Amino acid sequence: MGSDVDAPDHGSPHIPVALSSASVYPLAVHDAFALAQDLGYDGVEVMVTNNSVSQDPDQLNVLSQRYEMPILAIHAPTLLLTQQVWGKAWTKIELSAAMAAEVGAKTVVTHPPFRWQTGYAEEFPEGIARVAAEYGVEIAVENMYPWKVRGREAKAYLPHWNPVPEPYEWITWDFSHAAIAGMDSYEEIRALGSRLAHVHLTDGTPNGKDEHLLPGQGQQRCAEALDHLAESEWNGVVAVEVSTRRARGAGEREEWLAETLRFARTHLRH
Repeated sequence: MGSDVDAPDHGSPHIPVALSSASVYPLAVHDAFALAQDLGYDGVEVMVTNNSVSQDPDQLNVLSQRYEMPILAIHAPTLLLTQQVWGKAWTKIELSAAMAAEVGAKTVVTHPPFRWQTGYAEEFPEGIARVAAEYGVEIAVENMYPWKVRGREAKAYLPHWNPVPEPYEWITWDFSHAAIAGMDSYEEIRALGSRLAHVHLTDGTPNGKDEHLLPGQGQQRCAEALDHLAESEWNGVVAVEVSTRRARGAGEREEWLAETLRFARTHLRH
């Protein structure tokens, strides 16, 4: 795959920058590895979806070796769109942790439980701690946002869409979700300290839509947050999770992902 973007800087920042396979949607997992290599990313975050390759550790290891791109995180299939993937809620967590261990990823990203997931929701904090210990991975719960129906908040998550006050050892921070929730990512990330295991680099505005904009296109303090992580010698992974669905062809998608990588490297290298 040729590239008309600036040549990537192949230095060795102490904070790796991964490309989430969600950033190339509707393209396939294979394309995420190819683009990550082409643009000079440090690795890949694989979101488990209905795509069979995303569910198969053997195929993922083949792609990782072919493109020399380590798999740095697995995103469990906890979206509404992936309810049918891997069966019951606890099975999704178990299989995600097992796959992370098999492909060498240290982090599993998951969402807080939905309110209707009875049993699973009530046992979630203890359960993810048990699974994390069993497989030797970090299960990092992602910050979500309030759902609104006819202007009023609908309680979709149990106990809450905000994982920060809950007894979770590890947190994933997503800038786009923070924008919807009206939260200041810079302040939240500073307060999380060592509980912050993983970051989804993107941006957004407080308009109620999960936009996943390129950093700098929204209102979140992305640059300040990354500067803080670099200065504090944080040891997690920053995964680029921006929407490229509206890109006009492969060239524009590459430009957007290269631009986001440059943004991340600029602010993570101190």
